[in-house]
Amino acid sequence: MKLNLKLQPIDTWLKKTSEPLLIAGPCSAETEDQLLATAHLIAKTGKASVLRAGIWKPRTRPGEFEGIGSIGLEWLKRAKEETGLPTAVEVATAKHVEEALAAGVDILWVGARSTVNPFTVQEIADALKGVDVPVLVKNPVNPDLQLWIGALERINNAGITKLGAIHRGFSSFEKTAFRNEPMWEIAIQLKTLCPELPIINDPSHICGNRELIPYISQKALDMDMQGLMIESHLDPSVAWTDAKQQLTPSALSELMDHLTLRKPEIRDKEFTDKLASLRENIDKLDDQIIQKIAERMQVVQKIGEYKRDNGVTILQVNRWDQIMHKRSAFASALKLDLNFTGKFLELIHSESIRKQTEIMNDKPVVEEK
Repeated sequence: MKLNLKLQPIDTWLKKTSEPLLIAGPCSAETEDQLLATAHLIAKTGKASVLRAGIWKPRTRPGEFEGIGSIGLEWLKRAKEETGLPTAVEVATAKHVEEALAAGVDILWVGARSTVNPFTVQEIADALKGVDVPVLVKNPVNPDLQLWIGALERINNAGITKLGAIHRGFSSFEKTAFRNEPMWEIAIQLKTLCPELPIINDPSHICGNRELIPYISQKALDMDMQGLMIESHLDPSVAWTDAKQQLTPSALSELMDHLTLRKPEIRDKEFTDKLASLRENIDKLDDQIIQKIAERMQVVQKIGEYKRDNGVTILQVNRWDQIMHKRSAFASALKLDLNFTGKFLELIHSESIRKQTEIMNDKPVVEEK
């Protein structure tokens, strides 16, 4: 079911000075000199379309630097006047909205910690009623597509049609190379539900370190996202917040120079015919895979009935270990990604357990003699 959002095309409210779209600036506005110097260096690259800066910084724990506050809006206003770059800040309360708009901020964004709370989002939405300003909504901290959609709908219902989303990754219990797991599939689902909604990727918060930013930035563009939001600081080594994930303006410029832009589609008959033929093969293989899974579940059902009738538990850990070991080795020999194989097998196993649990709760059929 498609989302029914009333939207204006991004090109009508956000002018790109270069491709791809880039929103850049320091994680936090620390001092006036720091912000102005960084802004001028970013503007000098000619790569950024918007200058961002954190004014209010919601932190995980108290005692950390939580933003310079309202005074930073005056610095941002001066940076806009001197560089010509439109500005963007995060807002988390109605008061933030009012102060940011009064200071002439051009774009507002709702942060991940706010998106997760419908009460907070509604407060921001109420403050935006009657205002014509672009608003970007970051995904919630936890991987919940409905929360993300709900936040977008609340802002849209307030009359904001210059609306976009920011994909900044999701918190995960498992520790990986990323600060926040990309979980691309959630952003893809959102794009599928609302193709006209612009989605901007935030590689800084996904990566948590500058070394991975080029990889995530390129992948985001390959996934047809409309742009990037990247944190950039005059001297990241002394940054008051998120020092490891910020780039110098010169490093940012170099990154943008090395990104490859690809077209979402090509209107060429030879290309489209070849692509259609390959997709037809994919469709046939998908049908075969689904058919085989259905056949597997039929066997699972028989196993479940046999276990039930003989008073055997559903789960046998040794058998599951054997499956994972053998199938993973086979998949590796076929050059399939082990992470994908593991997730696929776990999904199949979970459905098998669910099916056998249903069978265990059914009484066996006693044949009449």
